[in-house]
Amino acid sequence: MAQQLDPNALENNIRTGRVDDQLNQRLAELQYKIKQLEQGLTFNKETLRKVFAQLQSLTSENPHADSLRILTEFIESNQPYHHPISRNVTAAMDTCPALPYDVTKVDKNMMELYDMWSFDDVDGGVWKQGYPLNTNDQEWQGRKLKVFVVPHSHNDPGWIKTYEQYFQQQTQFILNNIVDHLILDPQRRFIWAEMSYLSMWWETASDERKANAKKLISNGQLEIVTGGWVMNDEANTHYFAMIDQMIEGNEWLKNTFNVRPRSGWAIDPFGHTPTMAYLLKKMNFDNMLIQRVHYHVKKQLAAAKSLEFRWRQVWDTNGDNEILCHMMPFYSYDVPHTCGPDPKICCQFDFARLPSVRVANCPWKVAPRAINNDNVRERSLTLLDQYRKKSKLFKTDSLLIILGDDFRYGKKSEIEAQFENYGKIFKYINNNPQLNAHLQFSTLSEYFQSAKDDANGVANFPSLTGDFYTYADREDHYWSGYYVTRPFHKRQERVVESYLRGAEILFSLALPTARKYQAEEQFAKPLYSLLKQARRNLALFQHHDGITGTARDFVVVDYGNRLLQSIQGCQQIISASARALLTSSNDRFDSSVTSSFEFDEVFAEQNQFAHQRLIDINPNHESQTIVLYNSLVYERNGAVKLLVSNPSVVVMSKDEKISSQINLIWNDMNQPLTDRYELIFLARVPPLGFATYKISSSERTPTTFYPTIQLLNVAADVKNSEGLRHHNERFVINADNSATSGDLVIENNHMKALFSSQNGMLRGVVNKLNGQVEKMSINFMRYKSSRNSKDKSGAYLFLPKGKAEAHISDHYKPVIRVTRGALCSQVDVILPNIRHTVTLYAEMGGSGAQPFGLHVTNHVDIRTNYDNQELAIRIDSDVKSGDRFYTDLNGFDIQPRKYYTKIPLQANFYPMPATAFLQDQQRRMSIMTAQPLGVASLESGQFDVILDRRLMQDDNRGLAQPIKDNVVTPSTFVLLMEEWAQNNTDELAYPSLVAHRLSWELLHPVRTLLSRGVAEVRNPPPQHAHPPCSLHLLNLRSIAAPDDQSPSQQSALILHNVGRECRLRPQIQKPSCLPTTDARVQLGSLLPLAAVRPTSLSLQSDGDDVVGGEFVVDVKPMEIEAFRVTIGSGV
Repeated sequence: MAQQLDPNALENNIRTGRVDDQLNQRLAELQYKIKQLEQGLTFNKETLRKVFAQLQSLTSENPHADSLRILTEFIESNQPYHHPISRNVTAAMDTCPALPYDVTKVDKNMMELYDMWSFDDVDGGVWKQGYPLNTNDQEWQGRKLKVFVVPHSHNDPGWIKTYEQYFQQQTQFILNNIVDHLILDPQRRFIWAEMSYLSMWWETASDERKANAKKLISNGQLEIVTGGWVMNDEANTHYFAMIDQMIEGNEWLKNTFNVRPRSGWAIDPFGHTPTMAYLLKKMNFDNMLIQRVHYHVKKQLAAAKSLEFRWRQVWDTNGDNEILCHMMPFYSYDVPHTCGPDPKICCQFDFARLPSVRVANCPWKVAPRAINNDNVRERSLTLLDQYRKKSKLFKTDSLLIILGDDFRYGKKSEIEAQFENYGKIFKYINNNPQLNAHLQFSTLSEYFQSAKDDANGVANFPSLTGDFYTYADREDHYWSGYYVTRPFHKRQERVVESYLRGAEILFSLALPTARKYQAEEQFAKPLYSLLKQARRNLALFQHHDGITGTARDFVVVDYGNRLLQSIQGCQQIISASARALLTSSNDRFDSSVTSSFEFDEVFAEQNQFAHQRLIDINPNHESQTIVLYNSLVYERNGAVKLLVSNPSVVVMSKDEKISSQINLIWNDMNQPLTDRYELIFLARVPPLGFATYKISSSERTPTTFYPTIQLLNVAADVKNSEGLRHHNERFVINADNSATSGDLVIENNHMKALFSSQNGMLRGVVNKLNGQVEKMSINFMRYKSSRNSKDKSGAYLFLPKGKAEAHISDHYKPVIRVTRGALCSQVDVILPNIRHTVTLYAEMGGSGAQPFGLHVTNHVDIRTNYDNQELAIRIDSDVKSGDRFYTDLNGFDIQPRKYYTKIPLQANFYPMPATAFLQDQQRRMSIMTAQPLGVASLESGQFDVILDRRLMQDDNRGLAQPIKDNVVTPSTFVLLMEEWAQNNTDELAYPSLVAHRLSWELLHPVRTLLSRGVAEVRNPPPQHAHPPCSLHLLNLRSIAAPDDQSPSQQSALILHNVGRECRLRPQIQKPSCLPTTDARVQLGSLLPLAAVRPTSLSLQSDGDDVVGGEFVVDVKPMEIEAFRVTIGSGV
């Protein structure tokens, strides 16, 4: 028989209870009473109504009753109640397509080779990092060495000078000389890589030079290699931006010259990723070339004649996406290190160093000599000897020799000296058949074709998997410093990516509607100009001295201003597109009207992170309409944060009150502000769509929660301050340190997070799925960067003095604030140089990923007391990962890693563009990052992530300045602990759906717009149904018209079917997506499409139209596919 409930006793218990650190116990007691209510519901209807009325009264009178309001909502809904403390989270296992879990079988597996190689640094003689090479005439009897000399000029779009300065002072003259001198002789050749410079030159070139350039490109004398806007970095870059900058360059190239590149050219990025190989292959490239690879790797591959290989992805079991790659064997791409193994001899054949030209001098003190009849034989044989020795490193008798350096051929005397002197050598050797050699000027693709012919096809080159990080150019000089240098602008780059992607999608969706109402001209023309500007600014920053942080201070400022300009332009595009889609005013397509929607996020300076706009909530004013925009392809559910002027608010969605929480905002003196508050509410935003909410002033609203706040280690004047007393009406603020013992705890439905009450640092989590306590601790460390030698850390190099030291002493007691609320709880710690926050969010109906992660934010400022030091965050766990861990490659793929004692500490740091994880047979710990940084796992179960670095000297790699322009830099991460449903021993690994979504949402947060003067905001109908769970919409990019000044009728739909692990828990209960069982995708269910045509990833090679109303296409697991689509006219 059910027990009878005494409502008066319950009321007394509630009134006499104190909401403090014992809150969890109280809630457990109340949960028990609720369960009694459920059991006796049919016998206690009248009693239940009395309890409900009393609870309503209490929650309106008691400012400390967050948890009581949750119970009130339960009683009102008559739904079973599950308190977060005891909820048992279970789920059916997810469904994934079959994925490879073993590295594909290849001839050269870089992970296996790293295990085998010693990484010794033996003096190799004239080829210092290699070994002696010898040759003689007899070796060439019956053979002919075919030498392809490829002139080039490497032009950085920003480094020691800005992009414009380089063009005005150097690059325009280089391009003039190339065109003027190639047109004189059809045997001459040249290659060019950077479309950013070629497009700028095209704007100012004479009609004659333009005509000659078109002729030279058409007849193959001037080959465009790669054709990207820049030669992008490959470590810090995200694959979204890598693809986008390639499209931008290739699209301009096609519209201007009607040509498509065939060969990739990457001579200066500081290490190389297989992601680039994959992207080039998907863009229908045939070949690629790389240069900056660890000197020992080059030596070992050279000894095996494997410097040319079919580069394959680790998961590509059939080699469908492999591409032929040439790795240059020597130290650099300049002339002394490209003709052969002896730089002293090779320098003598850089005729730009002739005394009459003097672009540079030879460091070996032997200058070049002009070729004449007296010396042509001796000079030719000397050079041929170097060519023959170099050829011994390759499988074929075709030999690539590149001829150039940074910003070469700017002087007429230089380009004449190179072509004329080499012409004389070519003539002599070619006219003496007993030398068994033929020399010619060549393009890169001409060389590759000859090499493939010699090998009887690409299949006869060895296959290779893996990446080429971390790069070292000599000794222990590992280039792992640039993974972190200038972290503020690395973070800002990801913000630009997110805004650009969001703007691209909305513009593409709004444009057909503008066309429907014959308003394309006024809508699209000004916005497309902003869109193109943002694309090109982002593309420019992908340059290997841009996102790397390795440019001069004033050049960084120039890049920063471009990024800022791009964000502001994208905000304008999103605002105007939202206005076109969400309003019905007659002028809704007039993009000059910008007052309808404004962003809550304000970017004011190139070196300052955004500040939130204060929303004035006043009882005398109308409610404020908030529009949320979700650029992801699935429904978003989670917390949204705004800044409001009034703590007494209510959030409404149509006629429904939405649960919200008001947090205090604190100043640097640890005082709460009284004129602004943080509003958090739970929002639901449809895929690729909008959600509208209204915020208004309202006293004592049951759905508005006020957290409890615990202060530790604060001064006496703070405890007794007016600021704390001012907020006592609504908030429980406990500043009594003496009452604190044991761990500090915050929690949600899935976990408890445990923090030290001494220093506020995370020390563990309790998994509510199984009740286990997992070690997951955070500490801050410092690496001292000065060493007792002339070589020290700089922009490129990380040369630590030794192991990291603790950032603070064990006895240091920082100010700690613990905020416990209904929607989110967090711990703030104020440390020297760091403001550190860990946040947990409440669950919303089991459909979001946000509650599964620990959200970590650091505001880092190392401008004081941090000279020649690097600040790191260390995350420790008891995961038994040993020496194995995993990092992502450009956000696209996961690369297994291993810690080696045989290489120095700095060599064990790797780029982390988006995520890293470590695992054992039972658990996996992941870290998702909002900014690219460097990461290492130096101990089992441990990550070190470098946050910022301040270096007082140059590292002798050409920049010639220290790194002292640090600014306050936010760094944001999400930590995730998962467990395997079964023991895991696989070689390859993939992120789970939870991890993917946490990463996507970290990089692409819901954007908030404030409605200004809009009479009515209407939500358009949903764009599509649930997508496959593994499908990521990488971009929906408006394709340029042939004039390059306006959008065409088509957009590029780029989709990625991500590799996804399904055997990890916890899992999202209601993921708003379909199980991925095969590669079939119905594009017609994703977007309102009128036409679909497959195309290459560069958009330059189209397939046949897809027929059928649903537009069913194949996007295989791990693959990226692009489609030219025509979007319907919308609403």
